[in-house]
Amino acid sequence: MEQHRTSPPQPRQRPKGPLAPQGALVDGAAVYRAAPRRGRPVPPVVLALRRLPSPRLTGLGAGLFASAAMLALGCLDWLLFDGAPLVYGLLFLPVSAATALWVRSADLVTAPISVPIAFAVGIVPVAGGTGGFGGQAMAVVTALAVHAGWLYGGTLVAGLITCVRKVRLMSRRQRRTPVKNGKQQNGKQQSAKAAAVRVAPRRPQA
Repeated sequence: MEQHRTSPPQPRQRPKGPLAPQGALVDGAAVYRAAPRRGRPVPPVVLALRRLPSPRLTGLGAGLFASAAMLALGCLDWLLFDGAPLVYGLLFLPVSAATALWVRSADLVTAPISVPIAFAVGIVPVAGGTGGFGGQAMAVVTALAVHAGWLYGGTLVAGLITCVRKVRLMSRRQRRTPVKNGKQQNGKQQSAKAAAVRVAPRRPQA
């Protein structure tokens, strides 16, 4: 008689479900596709400002920078434009902004003070006074009185930039404070638990 060969039973293969695509969330049998996050587009003006150099000057360094820059621009205005007040005033505005941007956070108050001094230093070659020191000083005082609008405008620009930087600095400090407080509280709780475990008396064994 012929004997039928018995083959070992093969395990049944479970049907494989569809693989979840990349970036999808699997919840049981349902598959949810996660929407890609898109950041807000950065304006080109902000990108251009980020590319500019951003040194951090002290209060004295910012004052020296502004005075040297305005003196050089005043001499350049006297050589090229015969001391035109309009050119000098227009050049004073970006120097004021750069001084307020480049001063360090600890010396923000000095920026609106250094800018008017730099304006007075740079206006010496533009004033065009004659007759010695007295005549030159009177010419400088007269130029400051006549062109006070540019002086106030540059000082206002420096003051606004300083206020914005101060507000941003305060907001950053407020954001960091809760995180530090949370870490300190967690550390205190862990140290208190460790101390309680050490102080707890051991039960005598029967």
